[in-house]
Amino acid sequence: MMTEILQWCVKHRWALVPSVYAVMSLVTYVMYAIDKHAAKRGDWRTPESTLHTLELLGGWPGGLLGQRFLHHKCSKVSYQIGFYVMVVLNLIGLTYVIYGMWSGDWPLAVLRKS
Repeated sequence: MMTEILQWCVKHRWALVPSVYAVMSLVTYVMYAIDKHAAKRGDWRTPESTLHTLELLGGWPGGLLGQRFLHHKCSKVSYQIGFYVMVVLNLIGLTYVIYGMWSGDWPLAVLRKS
């Protein structure tokens, strides 16, 4: 089973990165919408650490859209600093992953071979 999954990942490796970003961005945008709705109603809020974790895992484009279209978390300076730290860390990780697909200096360099 693991062999088939790895083979599928190798075959579709260039589709995995945008797919992860698309799914995580959708999840993050929805979480922003839920949190915005909860803020308006005075209900339980999503912890900022949860939103930052989703952003770090590739959902920052959805978070950015949530800030722009939902006008949520866009005026809180401490949140914005955390948001952009997550963006930078994510882009560093993305660079590492893409570099690893081309070089053998990456622990998952097996994804480079087809």
